[in-house]
Amino acid sequence: MTRENRILLLLAALVLLTFLAALRLGSLNLSTLEVWQGLWNDQHDQHFTVWNNRLPRALLAIAVGAAAALAGTIVQGVILNPLAAPDTLSLNHGASLGAVLTLMFWPGAPLWALPLVAFVGAAVAFAVLMLVCGRRAGILQTALIGVALSALYAALVDYLMLSRGMEINTAMVWLTGSLWGRSWPFVQIALPFIILLLPLALLAANSLDLLSLGRDKAASLGLNVPRQRLLLLGLAVLLAAAAVAVAGPLSFLGLVAPHLARQLVGGRHRLLLPATMLTGALILQLSDIAVRIIKPPLELPAGIFTALLGAPYFFYLLKRRDR
Repeated sequence: MTRENRILLLLAALVLLTFLAALRLGSLNLSTLEVWQGLWNDQHDQHFTVWNNRLPRALLAIAVGAAAALAGTIVQGVILNPLAAPDTLSLNHGASLGAVLTLMFWPGAPLWALPLVAFVGAAVAFAVLMLVCGRRAGILQTALIGVALSALYAALVDYLMLSRGMEINTAMVWLTGSLWGRSWPFVQIALPFIILLLPLALLAANSLDLLSLGRDKAASLGLNVPRQRLLLLGLAVLLAAAAVAVAGPLSFLGLVAPHLARQLVGGRHRLLLPATMLTGALILQLSDIAVRIIKPPLELPAGIFTALLGAPYFFYLLKRRDR
């Protein structure tokens, strides 16, 4: 067994261990026996805590973390920009703006409408970014323009929340970047959608490897570069929108997870894509556990932890690129 395959197995084992820890840990810590009884005995005292609260949340942490991380990997591979990620390219904030508009102006919207609106917002944000950057924008310029557009969309969200105070609580809970309150209805709608997208992303490994060689080289090897770039970017937007629709904007998760996975298994996408999925799931699950156990019963947003991890790393990448 190669070193890279051993690392993948280790990451998978860590994801499983943190999943079990997510069922045990919180404002009330449970034993393994209590978790087991809570899962299978609906008369047990901890059934509601384990089955209705922690289990759907732990499942969504894996799915959302994997989706956000994969979106970042695909974007970096397509536009060959190591600073690219759904949040640094304004995809997350575009999706957030669309979702907040829906929450405020269509409060009775069905749950399935949120991923759809988030996808439209992310797609529009990416189109605006490409129009502003043009074809000659460099790696650093694209990242900085994306950050500026993110700030613009965040300002629009703030304006909406201040101008419509009656709906501010619903939007605030969602905008924090958290899995708090995410229950089985979210799992039933979001999880099949994300599970469908993840294998499609894994199938794109060969195309991403060819694109990493450069446009001309990839075309000479028989790849339809414009079509593949469009399909892959559409897939990245779908993944990012699905993650944002469930958990809100999780800062820098799509930036950090691909870089960490690349350091572990290298740049070949056949290994990088599954490693990125597992790394993103692991980071979000650990962040969600941390916000529950630091100061119970107070719960901080998981997005705070991903931002604390990702912001310094983004500055490091900027400095390295500048040198």
